[in-house]
Formats: sequence, structure tokens, C-alpha cells
Amino acid sequence: MSPIWFRPLLIGLVLLAVGCQSGAQSSRSKGYTVSETNGRVRVEYRGQLVSEYHFREVSRPFLYPLLGPDGVSMTRRWPQEEFPGEEKDHPHHHALWWSHGEANGEDFWSESAKAGKTVHQYFTRRSGGDRAVISTRNRWISKAGKVIAEDERRMTFLPPENDARTLDIEVAVFARDEDLVLGDTKEGTMAIRIAESMRLVRADKKPGEGHILNSAGDRDAATWGKRAAWCDYSGPVEGRTHGIAIFDHPGNPRHPTWWHVRDYGLFAANPFGIHDFEKKPAGSGNLVVKSGTSITFRYRIVLHQGEFSPDRLEAIQRRFAAEKFLP
Repeated sequence: MSPIWFRPLLIGLVLLAVGCQSGAQSSRSKGYTVSETNGRVRVEYRGQLVSEYHFREVSRPFLYPLLGPDGVSMTRRWPQEEFPGEEKDHPHHHALWWSHGEANGEDFWSESAKAGKTVHQYFTRRSGGDRAVISTRNRWISKAGKVIAEDERRMTFLPPENDARTLDIEVAVFARDEDLVLGDTKEGTMAIRIAESMRLVRADKKPGEGHILNSAGDRDAATWGKRAAWCDYSGPVEGRTHGIAIFDHPGNPRHPTWWHVRDYGLFAANPFGIHDFEKKPAGSGNLVVKSGTSITFRYRIVLHQGEFSPDRLEAIQRRFAAEKFLP
């Protein structure tokens, strides 16, 4: 990918038209359909909602809801919706998102008074069919209005299985006319806030029914801050066992990544927070992207019904490592 700030706006408009045309064609398919309305892109499979991509008037783009293979909601509903019994902590945890807590000293993770925003620019692709693809261009804009970085992100919904739905996410981050320092903080990066009923520890601090497992064999609270190729968070949703697994592509920086996975339901892959995770000197996790260059992160997210064995999760990781991403 070439730096997007060198591309004329005309290219973006042409690509947007192509994406819209592809989306219109997909509406006649028997697989995925993709449509836009009111600042959201709706993804359906054979007429049933899978997710919606929120991109207008938000602190950063995110996917909500995120529905499992049997149609149940796999993430916390608040703050997008009011729902009985849900804890209202961390209002910046918007279902599924990608962002980071320190970029050239600016916060793009929280929604504090000083935090910046990831601002949608335009779509390069919105298409359905056997797969649904949403590709976007975004700018990271500080509270003071400075553009800190830009990114291209692509979300690909793969053909579903009976007991699983798979989403691939690719984010290419571009440094502009100065070096970009992705800072050493646990506040990041590829993140999900799981359904409340799946939590390891309930809101009343009593043990929940959820469980966490990573590829290194660590379990539950012991997974926090550990490195692993994949991590799985499972528990009951609407009376049946479900789980979410995140897979770190071996081509990612610092693979296998560290995991900022919490007993209250935050579930995130973060290759930057070495100071927090390993108690090394502050700044040990800084990653510098040189001016005019980019860095790419790839993840596979699997929403599954029933508990997946370590062998099955390992098999998914091997397939992911071997597959090529769509051009």
C-alpha cells in the first residue's frame, strides 16, 4: 500500500463509486449483502444481520452488534444500547474496534476530554457475495486538530460454518511527514468487549462462568500480559456456551503478541505494552514507524458456538498463517 496522503481525492471518489456498485450487485446475491444507512454499514448473510460498521459521529469506527453463528449477541450492548444488568464501565469499549492509547503522545483509545479521534474519510470497497468486504480510509486527529497518522483498514467476513463465523481484520497505519511512535501502553489495540454473561468475574466480583485460554496453555487470569499466538474467551450466552477467539498473524510486528485480556470482559491483542506486561522500563514497547512508511497488522476473529478445543484453535491458527489476504 502506498501512503494515502499522496493520492488525489479523485481516486477516492472513483473507488467509492466502484465500492457502491459492488455493494449494489451483492444485494442480489444469496450470500452476504452490504448496505449503508445513517452512518452505518449493515452486513447481512442470507437476510440475517451479522454486524454493523459505525463510522459517523463516533470516537473511532467500530463494529456493533457482533452476532454469533446462531444469531446471539457476542459483545456488551452498552454504551450503544441500554440493556438490563450490564455494567456501565469504560464507555469507550465499543464492541469491536482497533485503536491505541498513545500515538506521538496522543490518546486514541479513551474518550477523555484530551483524547483524539479516528475520523472516517471514505470507503474504498463495500461488497458482498460469498464474502463481505468493507475497506476504509481514516485519519487520526488529535484534540488540537493535528493529523497524527492515517490508516487503511479492511474487514472481511468469510463464508460461515455451522458453528462459527470468521472475520479477518487488516489495518495498515501510515506515518505522515514525521515519524510515528506507537507508544508503550497497555491501552490497546485489537479489542473486543465481550458479552457480560461470558465474563470471568461478574460485576459483583463473584466468579463468573467465563473462561480464558491461550495458545501457550495459560488459563483465566494468568493470560493477562502473556504472549501467545491466539487467545480464546468463552462462556454462556443466552444459556448456551459460546466463545470468541482472536488470532495474531505471524507476519505481525512482535508476534506472538501480548494479551490485554481482563476478567471483566475486555479482550485485546496489544504488541506495544511491554512496560505494563513485563515490568520493563517505560518506553520498552515503543514502536517507530518512519515518516513516509507504513506498518500492517492482521487478525482473525472467530465467533463460535460451543467450546472449541485447543487442537481446533491451533488448526485455525495454522490455516490463518498460511492464507493470503485479498488484494
